[in-house]
Amino acid sequence: MYDRILLPTDGSEEALSASEHAFDIAATYDADLRAMFVVNDTLMATDAYGGVTVDQVERAGDEALDEIKRRARNHGIENVITEVTYGIPHQAIREYAADNDVDLIVMGTHGRTGVERYLLGSVTEKIVRTADVPVLTVRPEE
Repeated sequence: MYDRILLPTDGSEEALSASEHAFDIAATYDADLRAMFVVNDTLMATDAYGGVTVDQVERAGDEALDEIKRRARNHGIENVITEVTYGIPHQAIREYAADNDVDLIVMGTHGRTGVERYLLGSVTEKIVRTADVPVLTVRPEE
């Protein structure tokens, strides 16, 4: 049923929580697991990271992906394909899924509501609305 699973991460606890579901599904279906971190280069261009350099964000992405690989090995999944990419997160995730014949996207949600959600938007929500493949969303634990 699932041959390739995509796990976008931003290094958050919510993303790590979603990873547990992705690991279980990958193990159940003997599926390839791909994890990605998107450097939002439009924010970098406007210095929205408060002076953080692209190199620092890339390193944070590498660290987040290394953590995914470490946790995957603990679940018996040895081969996780990882990539740090650049762009607008929801667009980059959608494009990666299409270009790599992904069957399922597994993502965490940050649990934002109200004005915060309206102002910040939701990458996960945009993926749910626009992806061409099923999307499993994992809510944060209370």
